[in-house]
Amino acid sequence: VFVGIDVAQATLEVAVRPTGEAWQVANDETAFSDLIERLREIKPVLIVLEATGGIHLPVVAALAAAKLPVVAVNPRQARDFAKATGKLAKTDRIDAQVLAHFAEAVRPEVRPLPDVATQELAVLVARRRQLMEMRVAEQNRSRGTPARIRAQIREHVEWLNRQINELDHEIGQRVRSSPAWRERDDLYRSTPGVGPVLSATLLADLPELGSVSHKQIAALVGLAPFNQDSGKKRGQRVIWGGRASVRAALYMATLVATRRNPVIRTFYQRLLVMHKPKKLALTACMHKLLTILSAMVRHHTSWSAPVSASA
Repeated sequence: VFVGIDVAQATLEVAVRPTGEAWQVANDETAFSDLIERLREIKPVLIVLEATGGIHLPVVAALAAAKLPVVAVNPRQARDFAKATGKLAKTDRIDAQVLAHFAEAVRPEVRPLPDVATQELAVLVARRRQLMEMRVAEQNRSRGTPARIRAQIREHVEWLNRQINELDHEIGQRVRSSPAWRERDDLYRSTPGVGPVLSATLLADLPELGSVSHKQIAALVGLAPFNQDSGKKRGQRVIWGGRASVRAALYMATLVATRRNPVIRTFYQRLLVMHKPKKLALTACMHKLLTILSAMVRHHTSWSAPVSASA
């Protein structure tokens, strides 16, 4: 038995395969106990939901706490699967049916949920990223606008700066208050080019770093090259998918590392000498920096150029 749950703000739409059973419950903690009891009766092999902007977290946490096999998947994966199976219409009930079918056909791996502290850190890191995006948007809007509007934008940007600084302080305090996080933070930030933003992002959004292979971690971040071959054609390898928040923070750190990190700088310059495009060279450097950080965590070793170069 496979279950799909479409999560909306107020309701949960539940679909079951292969029985075709379906029902709706309220999306609140008082209704979770009834949902869990009913799911226990049917003993599902897998329960699949979409990761929808954080509103899925309470029900996922409740199902996981009840020892039910639940996994939250990327919404793009579910939508692509729906299109591939001819489900072009989109309603909550249809989405739940698609998720149940996805669970049966694809069977995504069930992973342990992050603990409460990691989830809270992820919320803070995500909020900081939102404020940064808002600041860039406001700064872009100030161009060519009347003086009165520019003054309002300037005031808003100053408020955003204060909020970002407060979040940076809170994130730093949380990281340093945890012995395990503090150890990892020290490891990460011993690497030239890695600062507090990437360190906090890795702690919050990539807890698997150091515990899985370099190929698996590259795929999680979206840095694993995918083939584009057909017959005799050998297409260009491309990267896509993965955790965009980690990839964005890693990109900014890699830009710094190409100037300040001796291993990454040498690698980057060698690729440019080989006439590789700068974008490709930077992506390769991101992959290398991620591999180095993973090896450092796995071996509990701070940065040193000879060890990292061999990683």
